Amino acid sequence: MTKVVIAGVTGRMGHALLEGVFADSELELHGALDRAGNPQVGRDAGEQFGKITSVKVVDNIDEALKNADVLVDFTRPEATIQYLEACQKHQVKMVIGTTGFSSEQKLAIETAAKNIAIVFAPNMSVGVTLLINLVEQAAKVLMDGYDIEVVEMHHRHKVDAPSGTALRLGEAAAKGLGQDLKDCAIYAREGVTGEREAGKIGFATLRGGDVVGDHTVVLAGIGERVELTHKASSRATFALGALRAAKFLKDKNFGLFDMRDVLSLR
Repeated sequence: MTKVVIAGVTGRMGHALLEGVFADSELELHGALDRAGNPQVGRDAGEQFGKITSVKVVDNIDEALKNADVLVDFTRPEATIQYLEACQKHQVKMVIGTTGFSSEQKLAIETAAKNIAIVFAPNMSVGVTLLINLVEQAAKVLMDGYDIEVVEMHHRHKVDAPSGTALRLGEAAAKGLGQDLKDCAIYAREGVTGEREAGKIGFATLRGGDVVGDHTVVLAGIGERVELTHKASSRATFALGALRAAKFLKDKNFGLFDMRDVLSLR
């Protein structure tokens, strides 16, 4: 049995993660963590599902992590870094689905993985993980004469752009081209931009409504185009992938992994 702590437990992803834990006989809800001042702090974590779990929502990181196996985190970068420090202190593994990290914050995660086992992925969906592999292969095959664009759309509440998934898809495309994304990415176009430069990877970001997450990679050539698309209709897909990652870490003591490792796609 894997003892799971959920960060941001009262949010949209926290709700989906709770449902996933309750439905999985291999997982046990061990802790429920949220920010100080949240009105749910002190209440039973299962209350919204009509369950009595004896696990209270708390705002004390140390209290939540005591004797836990793994923390699942879909919050904000600043909170994740705090959780990262606490997890190292308590030797608790992490599944990180948060996006929007700076280079320094990503380095902190890489450094922490020398001490604890971490699955870090911008998208925990099994389908997106497969899409990442397909994009790399397509870019490698369609290297000459095809222009690559990454289009993504999310709900109006998302705070970072492009999405972490879009950036990961861009990285996969760049790898297929034998390039580094930082050397070929175009994140904005406005005014007279001139003709499109070969070898560049463009990004387009859409925000609105309650869209869970849509991603399309377009490889446009002369006379044809290939479009690889993933559309998420429920946060359950991310929650189930994250909990699969939590179980993957059961026999891992340290190291940095992503969903390709979880799904044995490497």
